[in-house]
Amino acid sequence: MNKRAIGAVFLSLAIAFSASGCVTVVPIGQEDQVTGNVAFNAADNVADIWESKAVPELSEKAVELPKLLAESNGDLKSVAGNYGHYSMGNSGELSYIVKGEGTVTEVNQEKKAGYLTMKIAGYDGPIVVKMQIGSVYKGSAIRDCLSFIKYEDYKNQVDWAKVSQAIHDTVNKEVVEPLNVSQLVGKNLEFVGCFSVTGNKEILITPVKASVK
Repeated sequence: MNKRAIGAVFLSLAIAFSASGCVTVVPIGQEDQVTGNVAFNAADNVADIWESKAVPELSEKAVELPKLLAESNGDLKSVAGNYGHYSMGNSGELSYIVKGEGTVTEVNQEKKAGYLTMKIAGYDGPIVVKMQIGSVYKGSAIRDCLSFIKYEDYKNQVDWAKVSQAIHDTVNKEVVEPLNVSQLVGKNLEFVGCFSVTGNKEILITPVKASVK
């Protein structure tokens, strides 16, 4: 057998040693069946928590958006001690869980990171309120606002990022798609969602729940 053939054999086989010292030849791709390691599936992870834990917790903790905006008086970081959630304990990205309703004044789907703009009932200030409608979603506000998951629960940064992506996939499928967003201008939208502070001129909410009233 030449060197190329030998190399092909080693590429197609993974060798695992059992406690008894015996050698087991395992086809590539089936190593986890021997080692007990299970590949992380972010979609399954989020599916396990979304309806049962995530949506109820966020709905319960949401603060009225007009109240938050009024109390912040133009400085969204000023109310962090009352309502904020940081991505790294007491530091990192600052996010809020909010609820409210508003009239949709614009739907923008020209870019993949689409959004709609709302005139919020009970708020007449200068901050522009937008909501993400996909298909690309920015940030990780929903993930960072959940109290029962944290970075240390996951193997690495890659898996942690996949959780946020899986949350966005769920939002797109279960929250945004049923809204028929292209027909929303002029309609009243009731929502629960999360946003991260990126400035004081506008906020970009990722919806957790949304319905036309």
